[in-house]
Amino acid sequence: MVEGSMTQGAGQGPAERTPTVRDFRVPAYMPQPEAFADGAEPYPGEGDKYADAAQAYAERQAPEASSPPETVPPAGPEAPVDEDYTPTERDLPVIGSQPEPASQPHTNGPGPLYVVGDVHGYLDELVAALQEQGLLDEEARWAAGNARLWFLGDFTDRGPDGIGVIDLVMRLSAEAAAAGGYCKALMGNHELLLLGARRFGDTPVSSGAGTATFQAAWLLNGGQKTDMDRLQDVHLQWMSRLDAIVEEDEHLLVHSDTTAYLDYGSTIEAVNDTIHDVLTRNDPDECWDLFRKFTKRFAFRDERTGPEAVRELLDTFGGSRIVHGHSPIPYLLGDVGTEDGEETPRPVIEDAHIYADRLAVAMDGGVTMAGTLLVRQVPFPA
Repeated sequence: MVEGSMTQGAGQGPAERTPTVRDFRVPAYMPQPEAFADGAEPYPGEGDKYADAAQAYAERQAPEASSPPETVPPAGPEAPVDEDYTPTERDLPVIGSQPEPASQPHTNGPGPLYVVGDVHGYLDELVAALQEQGLLDEEARWAAGNARLWFLGDFTDRGPDGIGVIDLVMRLSAEAAAAGGYCKALMGNHELLLLGARRFGDTPVSSGAGTATFQAAWLLNGGQKTDMDRLQDVHLQWMSRLDAIVEEDEHLLVHSDTTAYLDYGSTIEAVNDTIHDVLTRNDPDECWDLFRKFTKRFAFRDERTGPEAVRELLDTFGGSRIVHGHSPIPYLLGDVGTEDGEETPRPVIEDAHIYADRLAVAMDGGVTMAGTLLVRQVPFPA
Protein backbone atom coordinates (compact mmCIF):
# COMPACT_ATOMS: atom_id res chain seq x y z
CA MET A 1 0.00 0.00 0.00
CA VAL A 2 1.17 3.50 -0.72
CA GLU A 3 1.07 6.06 2.03
CA GLY A 4 -1.91 8.40 1.94
CA SER A 5 -3.86 6.24 -0.48
CA MET A 6 -7.34 4.71 -0.42
CA THR A 7 -9.03 2.05 -2.52
CA GLN A 8 -12.75 2.23 -3.18
CA GLY A 9 -14.71 -0.61 -4.71
CA ALA A 10 -12.06 -2.27 -6.87
CA GLY A 11 -13.37 -4.84 -9.32
CA GLN A 12 -13.37 -6.03 -12.90
CA GLY A 13 -17.09 -6.49 -13.49
CA PRO A 14 -19.94 -3.99 -13.40
CA ALA A 15 -19.95 -2.12 -10.12
CA GLU A 16 -22.72 -2.53 -7.58
CA ARG A 17 -23.73 0.34 -5.32
CA THR A 18 -23.39 -0.45 -1.64
CA PRO A 19 -24.39 1.75 1.31
CA THR A 20 -20.89 1.63 2.73
CA VAL A 21 -17.55 0.43 1.47
CA ARG A 22 -14.83 -0.49 3.93
CA ASP A 23 -11.50 -0.59 2.14
CA PHE A 24 -10.88 2.87 0.73
CA ARG A 25 -7.12 2.78 0.57
CA VAL A 26 -6.19 4.22 -2.79
CA PRO A 27 -2.49 3.79 -3.56
CA ALA A 28 -0.78 7.12 -4.02
CA TYR A 29 1.56 5.73 -6.62
CA MET A 30 -0.14 4.37 -9.73
CA PRO A 31 1.16 4.11 -13.34
CA GLN A 32 -0.41 3.84 -16.73
CA PRO A 33 -1.03 0.70 -18.89
CA GLU A 34 -0.08 -0.44 -22.38
CA ALA A 35 0.29 1.70 -25.41
CA PHE A 36 -2.80 3.00 -27.10
CA ALA A 37 -4.89 0.36 -28.81
CA ASP A 38 -4.39 -0.30 -32.49
CA GLY A 39 -1.15 1.68 -32.45
CA ALA A 40 -2.89 5.03 -31.99
CA GLU A 41 -0.54 7.85 -31.10
CA PRO A 42 -1.11 9.69 -27.81
CA TYR A 43 -1.00 12.90 -29.82
CA PRO A 44 -2.06 12.85 -33.48
CA GLY A 45 0.08 14.66 -36.02
CA GLU A 46 -0.49 18.10 -37.45
CA GLY A 47 -2.88 18.87 -40.29
CA ASP A 48 -6.28 17.25 -40.00
CA LYS A 49 -5.48 16.05 -36.50
CA TYR A 50 -8.69 14.34 -35.68
CA ALA A 51 -9.86 12.88 -38.96
CA ASP A 52 -9.16 9.31 -37.89
CA ALA A 53 -10.60 9.86 -34.43
CA ALA A 54 -13.70 11.47 -35.88
CA GLN A 55 -14.19 8.59 -38.29
CA ALA A 56 -13.76 6.06 -35.46
CA TYR A 57 -16.21 7.91 -33.30
CA ALA A 58 -18.77 8.22 -36.10
CA GLU A 59 -18.48 4.52 -36.90
CA ARG A 60 -18.86 3.68 -33.22
CA GLN A 61 -22.01 5.80 -32.98
CA ALA A 62 -23.58 4.48 -36.21
CA PRO A 63 -26.01 1.56 -35.76
CA GLU A 64 -24.71 -1.80 -36.92
CA ALA A 65 -26.63 -3.41 -39.77
CA SER A 66 -25.90 -6.94 -38.73
CA SER A 67 -25.90 -6.92 -34.95
CA PRO A 68 -27.38 -4.88 -32.10
CA PRO A 69 -25.18 -2.51 -30.06
CA GLU A 70 -23.55 -3.38 -26.78
CA THR A 71 -25.94 -3.96 -23.92
CA VAL A 72 -24.41 -1.13 -21.88
CA PRO A 73 -26.92 1.74 -21.94
CA PRO A 74 -25.88 4.83 -23.92
CA ALA A 75 -25.01 8.09 -22.19
CA GLY A 76 -28.06 9.73 -23.70
CA PRO A 77 -29.17 11.29 -26.97
CA GLU A 78 -26.22 12.22 -29.14
CA ALA A 79 -25.83 15.64 -30.64
CA PRO A 80 -23.51 17.26 -33.19
CA VAL A 81 -20.27 18.72 -32.18
CA ASP A 82 -18.53 21.81 -33.40
CA GLU A 83 -15.17 20.36 -34.39
CA ASP A 84 -13.48 23.70 -33.73
CA TYR A 85 -14.57 23.74 -30.10
CA THR A 86 -12.48 22.20 -27.35
CA PRO A 87 -13.52 21.09 -23.85
CA THR A 88 -10.38 22.67 -22.48
CA GLU A 89 -8.42 25.54 -23.94
CA ARG A 90 -6.42 22.93 -25.82
CA ASP A 91 -7.43 21.33 -29.09
CA LEU A 92 -9.41 18.34 -27.76
CA PRO A 93 -11.22 15.96 -30.10
CA VAL A 94 -14.87 16.68 -29.37
CA ILE A 95 -16.61 15.10 -32.29
CA GLY A 96 -19.85 13.54 -33.36
CA SER A 97 -22.26 13.15 -36.23
CA GLN A 98 -25.72 13.63 -34.76
CA PRO A 99 -28.65 15.95 -35.51
CA GLU A 100 -28.11 19.58 -34.61
CA PRO A 101 -29.30 20.58 -31.14
CA ALA A 102 -32.08 23.09 -30.81
CA SER A 103 -30.69 26.59 -31.07
CA GLN A 104 -30.55 28.58 -27.88
CA PRO A 105 -30.16 32.33 -27.53
CA HIS A 106 -26.67 33.71 -27.07
CA THR A 107 -26.27 36.44 -24.50
CA ASN A 108 -23.49 38.92 -23.98
CA GLY A 109 -20.81 38.09 -21.42
CA PRO A 110 -20.03 34.81 -19.69
CA GLY A 111 -22.82 32.84 -18.09
CA PRO A 112 -22.89 31.37 -14.59
CA LEU A 113 -20.06 29.02 -13.62
CA TYR A 114 -20.65 25.49 -12.29
CA VAL A 115 -18.24 22.79 -11.12
CA VAL A 116 -18.74 19.03 -10.88
CA GLY A 117 -16.99 16.73 -8.43
CA ASP A 118 -15.74 13.18 -9.04
CA VAL A 119 -18.15 11.07 -11.12
CA HIS A 120 -16.45 7.64 -11.20
CA GLY A 121 -18.78 6.03 -13.70
CA TYR A 122 -22.07 6.96 -12.00
CA LEU A 123 -23.78 8.18 -15.15
CA ASP A 124 -27.37 8.18 -13.89
CA GLU A 125 -26.40 10.14 -10.78
CA LEU A 126 -24.51 12.65 -12.94
CA VAL A 127 -27.46 13.25 -15.26
CA ALA A 128 -29.80 13.68 -12.30
CA ALA A 129 -27.43 16.15 -10.59
CA LEU A 130 -27.02 18.23 -13.76
CA GLN A 131 -30.77 18.26 -14.31
CA GLU A 132 -31.35 19.35 -10.72
CA GLN A 133 -29.18 22.41 -11.40
CA GLY A 134 -31.10 23.16 -14.61
CA LEU A 135 -28.11 22.40 -16.85
CA LEU A 136 -29.77 19.52 -18.74
CA ASP A 137 -33.32 18.99 -19.96
CA GLU A 138 -35.43 15.86 -19.55
CA GLU A 139 -33.65 14.22 -22.50
CA ALA A 140 -30.23 14.92 -20.97
CA ARG A 141 -29.41 17.63 -23.50
CA TRP A 142 -27.72 20.93 -22.70
CA ALA A 143 -30.34 23.39 -21.48
CA ALA A 144 -28.23 26.07 -19.80
CA GLY A 145 -27.55 28.49 -22.63
CA ASN A 146 -24.28 30.34 -22.05
CA ALA A 147 -23.54 28.71 -18.69
CA ARG A 148 -20.01 27.44 -18.07
CA LEU A 149 -19.42 23.96 -16.68
CA TRP A 150 -16.15 22.49 -15.42
CA PHE A 151 -15.65 18.84 -14.48
CA LEU A 152 -12.85 18.34 -11.93
CA GLY A 153 -11.79 14.93 -13.27
CA ASP A 154 -12.13 11.21 -12.40
CA PHE A 155 -14.79 10.09 -14.86
CA THR A 156 -14.15 6.35 -14.74
CA ASP A 157 -13.41 3.41 -12.38
CA ARG A 158 -15.44 2.08 -9.43
CA GLY A 159 -18.81 2.92 -10.99
CA PRO A 160 -20.75 1.06 -13.70
CA ASP A 161 -20.41 3.28 -16.79
CA GLY A 162 -17.25 5.37 -17.01
CA ILE A 163 -17.19 5.37 -20.82
CA GLY A 164 -20.81 6.51 -20.85
CA VAL A 165 -19.79 9.42 -18.62
CA ILE A 166 -16.99 10.43 -21.01
CA ASP A 167 -19.34 10.19 -23.99
CA LEU A 168 -21.83 12.44 -22.21
CA VAL A 169 -19.20 15.06 -21.35
CA MET A 170 -17.93 15.08 -24.94
CA ARG A 171 -21.46 15.51 -26.29
CA LEU A 172 -22.28 18.28 -23.81
CA SER A 173 -19.12 20.10 -24.88
CA ALA A 174 -20.58 20.41 -28.37
CA GLU A 175 -24.09 21.27 -27.27
CA ALA A 176 -22.91 23.91 -24.79
CA ALA A 177 -20.68 25.52 -27.41
CA ALA A 178 -23.59 25.71 -29.84
CA ALA A 179 -25.62 27.51 -27.17
CA GLY A 180 -22.90 30.05 -26.37
CA GLY A 181 -21.62 28.35 -23.20
CA TYR A 182 -19.06 25.65 -22.60
CA CYS A 183 -18.48 22.32 -20.91
CA LYS A 184 -14.84 21.55 -20.09
CA ALA A 185 -12.91 18.99 -18.09
CA LEU A 186 -9.73 18.62 -16.04
CA MET A 187 -7.35 15.67 -15.82
CA GLY A 188 -7.86 13.47 -12.77
CA ASN A 189 -5.60 10.75 -11.44
CA HIS A 190 -8.00 8.08 -12.73
CA GLU A 191 -7.66 9.44 -16.27
CA LEU A 192 -3.90 9.01 -15.90
CA LEU A 193 -4.47 5.54 -14.47
CA LEU A 194 -6.72 4.38 -17.32
CA LEU A 195 -4.35 5.82 -19.93
CA GLY A 196 -1.46 4.02 -18.25
CA ALA A 197 -3.31 0.71 -18.01
CA ARG A 198 -4.06 0.86 -21.74
CA ARG A 199 -0.62 2.05 -22.80
CA PHE A 200 1.65 0.03 -20.53
CA GLY A 201 -0.41 -2.84 -19.12
CA ASP A 202 1.76 -5.16 -17.05
CA THR A 203 5.04 -3.40 -17.89
CA PRO A 204 6.95 -3.05 -14.58
CA VAL A 205 7.54 0.49 -13.34
CA SER A 206 9.59 1.81 -10.47
CA SER A 207 7.61 2.94 -7.45
CA GLY A 208 8.48 3.98 -3.93
CA ALA A 209 7.20 0.61 -2.70
CA GLY A 210 9.14 -1.47 -5.25
CA THR A 211 7.95 -2.71 -8.62
CA ALA A 212 4.41 -1.99 -9.75
CA THR A 213 2.32 -2.04 -12.93
CA PHE A 214 -0.39 0.23 -14.21
CA GLN A 215 -2.66 -2.73 -14.86
CA ALA A 216 -2.48 -3.93 -11.26
CA ALA A 217 -2.99 -0.41 -9.95
CA TRP A 218 -5.99 0.12 -12.22
CA LEU A 219 -7.65 -3.07 -11.00
CA LEU A 220 -6.83 -2.24 -7.39
CA ASN A 221 -8.47 1.15 -7.75
CA GLY A 222 -11.78 -0.01 -9.18
CA GLY A 223 -10.93 -0.52 -12.85
CA GLN A 224 -13.98 -1.87 -14.69
CA LYS A 225 -13.57 -4.44 -17.47
CA THR A 226 -16.61 -3.02 -19.25
CA ASP A 227 -14.86 0.37 -19.46
CA MET A 228 -11.65 -1.13 -20.85
CA ASP A 229 -13.60 -3.17 -23.41
CA ARG A 230 -15.41 -0.07 -24.67
CA LEU A 231 -12.42 2.29 -24.56
CA GLN A 232 -11.84 3.76 -28.04
CA ASP A 233 -9.10 5.89 -29.58
CA VAL A 234 -11.34 8.95 -29.39
CA HIS A 235 -11.61 8.53 -25.60
CA LEU A 236 -7.86 8.05 -25.24
CA GLN A 237 -7.10 11.17 -27.28
CA TRP A 238 -9.65 13.20 -25.32
CA MET A 239 -8.25 12.15 -21.94
CA SER A 240 -4.62 12.66 -22.94
CA ARG A 241 -5.27 16.29 -23.91
CA LEU A 242 -7.10 17.41 -20.79
CA ASP A 243 -5.53 20.23 -18.80
CA ALA A 244 -4.62 19.70 -15.16
CA ILE A 245 -5.20 23.18 -13.74
CA VAL A 246 -7.15 26.30 -14.72
CA GLU A 247 -8.32 29.57 -13.17
CA GLU A 248 -11.91 30.73 -13.63
CA ASP A 249 -13.50 33.71 -11.92
CA GLU A 250 -10.75 33.92 -9.29
CA HIS A 251 -11.13 30.22 -8.48
CA LEU A 252 -8.18 27.89 -9.07
CA LEU A 253 -9.65 24.60 -10.30
CA VAL A 254 -7.66 21.37 -9.87
CA HIS A 255 -8.46 17.71 -9.36
CA SER A 256 -6.24 16.74 -6.43
CA ASP A 257 -5.80 18.35 -3.04
CA THR A 258 -2.02 18.30 -3.37
CA THR A 259 0.78 20.79 -3.93
CA ALA A 260 2.38 18.47 -6.52
CA TYR A 261 1.27 20.83 -9.30
CA LEU A 262 4.16 23.07 -8.23
CA ASP A 263 6.57 20.34 -9.40
CA TYR A 264 5.53 20.90 -13.00
CA GLY A 265 5.82 24.65 -13.45
CA SER A 266 5.33 28.12 -12.00
CA THR A 267 2.42 29.12 -14.25
CA ILE A 268 -0.81 27.39 -15.23
CA GLU A 269 0.31 27.17 -18.85
CA ALA A 270 3.68 25.69 -17.88
CA VAL A 271 2.10 23.02 -15.70
CA ASN A 272 -0.32 21.94 -18.41
CA ASP A 273 2.39 21.95 -21.08
CA THR A 274 4.79 19.93 -18.93
CA ILE A 275 2.16 17.28 -18.14
CA HIS A 276 1.23 17.00 -21.80
CA ASP A 277 4.91 16.60 -22.65
CA VAL A 278 5.19 13.74 -20.15
CA LEU A 279 2.26 11.95 -21.76
CA THR A 280 3.69 12.57 -25.23
CA ARG A 281 7.06 11.04 -24.34
CA ASN A 282 5.16 7.93 -23.24
CA ASP A 283 7.80 6.71 -20.79
CA PRO A 284 6.20 4.30 -18.30
CA ASP A 285 8.31 5.37 -15.30
CA GLU A 286 7.74 9.07 -15.99
CA CYS A 287 3.99 8.54 -16.45
CA TRP A 288 3.89 6.50 -13.24
CA ASP A 289 5.58 9.30 -11.31
CA LEU A 290 3.01 11.76 -12.69
CA PHE A 291 0.18 9.46 -11.64
CA ARG A 292 1.75 8.93 -8.23
CA LYS A 293 1.93 12.66 -7.57
CA PHE A 294 -1.65 13.26 -8.72
CA THR A 295 -2.86 10.58 -6.33
CA LYS A 296 -1.50 12.37 -3.25
CA ARG A 297 -4.12 13.98 -1.04
CA PHE A 298 -4.96 15.86 2.17
CA ALA A 299 -2.42 18.67 1.65
CA PHE A 300 -4.94 21.26 2.87
CA ARG A 301 -6.56 19.35 5.72
CA ASP A 302 -4.23 20.14 8.62
CA GLU A 303 -5.46 23.21 10.50
CA ARG A 304 -1.95 24.61 10.81
CA THR A 305 -0.24 23.72 7.51
CA GLY A 306 -3.30 23.40 5.24
CA PRO A 307 -4.02 27.09 4.70
CA GLU A 308 -0.33 27.70 4.06
CA ALA A 309 -0.31 25.00 1.36
CA VAL A 310 -3.36 26.54 -0.32
CA ARG A 311 -1.81 30.00 -0.24
CA GLU A 312 1.35 28.68 -1.90
CA LEU A 313 -0.71 27.41 -4.83
CA LEU A 314 -2.79 30.59 -5.05
CA ASP A 315 0.27 32.84 -4.84
CA THR A 316 1.92 30.88 -7.65
CA PHE A 317 -0.96 30.27 -10.04
CA GLY A 318 -3.49 32.97 -9.13
CA GLY A 319 -7.00 32.99 -7.76
CA SER A 320 -8.45 33.68 -4.36
CA ARG A 321 -9.77 30.19 -3.59
CA ILE A 322 -8.96 26.65 -4.72
CA VAL A 323 -11.65 24.14 -5.75
CA HIS A 324 -10.76 20.44 -5.91
CA GLY A 325 -12.16 16.91 -6.05
CA HIS A 326 -10.24 13.68 -5.39
CA SER A 327 -10.56 13.29 -1.60
CA PRO A 328 -14.09 12.33 -0.51
CA ILE A 329 -15.52 14.86 1.92
CA PRO A 330 -16.21 12.19 4.59
CA TYR A 331 -12.47 11.54 4.74
CA LEU A 332 -11.64 15.23 4.98
CA LEU A 333 -14.05 15.32 7.91
CA GLY A 334 -12.20 12.42 9.53
CA ASP A 335 -14.98 9.87 9.00
CA VAL A 336 -12.91 6.85 7.95
CA GLY A 337 -14.85 4.09 9.67
CA THR A 338 -13.32 1.33 11.79
CA GLU A 339 -10.84 -1.41 10.98
CA ASP A 340 -12.96 -4.18 12.51
CA GLY A 341 -15.69 -3.84 9.90
CA GLU A 342 -18.26 -2.35 12.28
CA GLU A 343 -20.98 -0.44 10.54
CA THR A 344 -20.80 3.21 11.53
CA PRO A 345 -23.12 5.93 10.25
CA ARG A 346 -21.55 8.31 7.75
CA PRO A 347 -22.45 11.98 7.56
CA VAL A 348 -24.89 12.90 4.82
CA ILE A 349 -22.99 15.11 2.38
CA GLU A 350 -25.35 17.73 1.02
CA ASP A 351 -22.94 20.40 -0.14
CA ALA A 352 -19.34 21.25 -0.88
CA HIS A 353 -16.93 21.38 2.06
CA ILE A 354 -15.23 24.74 2.64
CA TYR A 355 -12.12 24.53 4.83
CA ALA A 356 -8.46 25.63 5.27
CA ASP A 357 -9.38 29.13 6.48
CA ARG A 358 -12.13 29.06 3.83
CA LEU A 359 -9.51 29.07 1.08
CA ALA A 360 -10.28 25.53 -0.18
CA VAL A 361 -13.48 23.94 -1.44
CA ALA A 362 -13.81 20.15 -1.68
CA MET A 363 -16.28 18.82 -4.26
CA ASP A 364 -16.04 15.01 -3.98
CA GLY A 365 -19.27 14.15 -2.19
CA GLY A 366 -18.40 10.44 -2.06
CA VAL A 367 -20.69 9.04 -4.76
CA THR A 368 -18.71 5.78 -4.64
CA MET A 369 -19.60 5.52 -0.93
CA ALA A 370 -23.36 5.93 -1.49
CA GLY A 371 -22.78 9.66 -1.07
CA THR A 372 -23.66 12.63 -3.26
CA LEU A 373 -22.45 13.56 -6.73
CA LEU A 374 -21.99 17.29 -6.29
CA VAL A 375 -22.72 19.93 -8.96
CA ARG A 376 -22.52 23.44 -7.56
CA GLN A 377 -22.53 27.00 -8.84
CA VAL A 378 -19.52 29.22 -8.22
CA PRO A 379 -18.89 31.38 -6.24
CA PHE A 380 -19.42 29.54 -2.99
CA PRO A 381 -20.40 31.28 0.25
CA ALA A 382 -17.66 33.57 1.54
